[in-house]
Amino acid sequence: MLSRNLSIEDKILKFLLEPKYKYKGMPVSIFGLPAIFSYKKQSINNTLCRLNKNGYISKENSCIFLLPSGRKYVENKKVRFLTFDSPFKKDLPKNLIVMFDIPEVKKAEREWFRFHLRKFSYDMIQKSVWVGPSPLPKDFLDYVKSIKLKNCIKTFKLAKSYSTQT
Repeated sequence: MLSRNLSIEDKILKFLLEPKYKYKGMPVSIFGLPAIFSYKKQSINNTLCRLNKNGYISKENSCIFLLPSGRKYVENKKVRFLTFDSPFKKDLPKNLIVMFDIPEVKKAEREWFRFHLRKFSYDMIQKSVWVGPSPLPKDFLDYVKSIKLKNCIKTFKLAKSYSTQT
């Protein structure tokens, strides 16, 4: 379950951490097709070169291996990869406002948070003000607390459901 917000570097590292099948060292789909992303070949080659130079992967005999430092990098960025299922049906009333101010240094976490608000059928009023069904799932809120975002987020229960229709 990859988020659209991942960089090519993060996608490659995550994919190398969890390969399904390999053909000549390259991750492939069940059909034997390269299971890489919709990037130009040169972009992938440049990224692989950079990952190799940074010590995240090793290229040996046309095979690519994820090194321990690459595994550690991916696991440190796990906030980008953890996803929660939405407990909400599409037609539930939107009666909770979520406001947040997540610092720029936590950009990945902010994008992850927005991704989940969309997944939970929330509508964006402004970049950091969203409205949707309540309550937010407990396991989601527990995780938000564990990654130290709780103090960046405020929620307000609406007395009357929000309507996008005028």
